[in-house]
Amino acid sequence: MSTREFQGLGAAHVTTSARRWQPSGLKEVDEELAVETPVAFVYNGVPFAVMLATPLDLEDFALGFSLTEGVIAAPEEFQGIEIVPEQGGFTAYVSVPKARSAALGRRQRAFAGRTGCGLCGEQMLEEVLRPVPEVRGGGPFRADALQAAEASLAAAQQLNAITGAVHAAAWADAAGRVHVLREDVGRHNALDKLIGALVRSGADRHGGFVVVTSRASYEMVHKTAVAGLPLLAAVSAPTALAVRVAEDSGVTLVGFTRQGRHTVYANPGRLVA
Repeated sequence: MSTREFQGLGAAHVTTSARRWQPSGLKEVDEELAVETPVAFVYNGVPFAVMLATPLDLEDFALGFSLTEGVIAAPEEFQGIEIVPEQGGFTAYVSVPKARSAALGRRQRAFAGRTGCGLCGEQMLEEVLRPVPEVRGGGPFRADALQAAEASLAAAQQLNAITGAVHAAAWADAAGRVHVLREDVGRHNALDKLIGALVRSGADRHGGFVVVTSRASYEMVHKTAVAGLPLLAAVSAPTALAVRVAEDSGVTLVGFTRQGRHTVYANPGRLVA
């Protein structure tokens, strides 16, 4: 198996030999596989979590993860970061206010997370169902803008075009034009990376919406709300808990966003025909 570099710190995909069965017979081929590698988050020297992720845009990932997981309350508390390649992965050493790192011991996650699984190993149920802020403003958005954004995702997914194995989270403006897109083997990771990128760029988050190439789980809606993003459109279905959290937080939740259709599950007022 050989390694090829992609945008980011490490190799995002590798080449491996495989046998492809097809009607014309057996064929030896080279296949591109998406990389997933452990990324450890350490705050002021305190280990907090290990996620399996694609080694792209790790600074965006660290900032988005820190915000949406409640490690920090505001972007300015993200005081610095150093990403260190380790044997078999990466460690993100993040500097935050001392009070924030001191609180981590009460909700520390001792796990090697499954790919993009933000709830794995959570030690207390109340930490899973954390309160969500109310999202106000944003929109209105035209229904055809959702369709335009979804239709443009495939062309913008460079890594998925190579491997066919990664999710994307994208931010589109009110006209449905995609401005920022992040990819990862984990759907939660892709969204955290997108949120980190939006915060770092100072984008007007109320002026657009998020489109993701996955289902809308509880945590996807929660992260959207924490970031103050008004609308989440997923290509697949939401869960019942996701709809409840969307209703409570004011996030407009849309599922089955595909060519010529979508279904609005919560807070439809931001969408116009």
